[in-house]
Amino acid sequence: MEEPQHEPTSGAQSANAASTQDRSAFLATLGFPVLVIIGGLLGYLAPAVVEPISGWTTWLLGIVMFGMGLTLKAADFALIAKRPLPVVIGVVAQFVIMPVIAVVVTKLLHLPPELAAGVILVGCAPGGTSSNVVSYLARGDVALSVTMTAVSTLLAPIMTPLLTLWLAGQQMPVSAGAMAVSIVKMVLVPVTLGILINVFAPKLVEAVLPALPWVSVIAISMIVANVVFGSREKLVQAGLIVLAAVVIHNVMGYLLGYLTGKVTGQPETSARTMAVEVGMQNSGMAATLAAAHFSPLAALPAAVFSVWHNLSGALLAMFFRAKDRKNATV
Repeated sequence: MEEPQHEPTSGAQSANAASTQDRSAFLATLGFPVLVIIGGLLGYLAPAVVEPISGWTTWLLGIVMFGMGLTLKAADFALIAKRPLPVVIGVVAQFVIMPVIAVVVTKLLHLPPELAAGVILVGCAPGGTSSNVVSYLARGDVALSVTMTAVSTLLAPIMTPLLTLWLAGQQMPVSAGAMAVSIVKMVLVPVTLGILINVFAPKLVEAVLPALPWVSVIAISMIVANVVFGSREKLVQAGLIVLAAVVIHNVMGYLLGYLTGKVTGQPETSARTMAVEVGMQNSGMAATLAAAHFSPLAALPAAVFSVWHNLSGALLAMFFRAKDRKNATV
């Protein structure tokens, strides 16, 4: 998501346009967890409704990642050449901070093996697909956010299986090779296809662009419905401990991501983006992988993360905007 461009003829018109853009993005961010919660409730309360689509999870994630690919352009990768340092710092932080926090959380909360493996898999996933909107709302560096998400996603077939094997291999059997193949099929191929279509048919992409966020939200909601459907028998006893693990994991990701930006001398906008990119994970991918390679219960942390990180992302954006207003009045 790019910063909107405004005509210089009217400052009032520019302010109104920016305000409208903010409201639209904020609505999408808050609408995401609402629809995901509805999907989860259907999976728990109406299993007969969800059962016919219980085998669609892989295809649904492919739709989400294809939509992400459609939004990417060559310019989104140009930042690597122009400003490689913040991209490298951010991506390294993504694949170091969240996996480490995940392991610490599983130890502190004494999670059983299936849930521990699920939390670790969330930590080893690339950046979340809604992080770009949250970075925009938080007045971060949106170009950096888009590049970090794209780069971490393209690295996922290598980094996610290797990190999961290393950190979760003691919890449950992990086939890094099979997981890598799954990520290539579910993530890399759809993203690449989306990028190619964007290159060769940009007008077609422009026509469908407004609908893409909602298509992705519906697809992720259906993934969560499938996850809850598969783990509903253990959901009540595991729900609170999973929520605690997800909240700690996500909030610590925000904090350490922001501190990473500050410690490495990055500007405030880049530090905010690193907070968002590190703290928000591609939980749809993690849920799909956990259900396919571990168990339905192991996918539960990712399903809860899908709801929580969008709510917390909106709150984080509100915090940064309030901070800006306070500084402006000093």
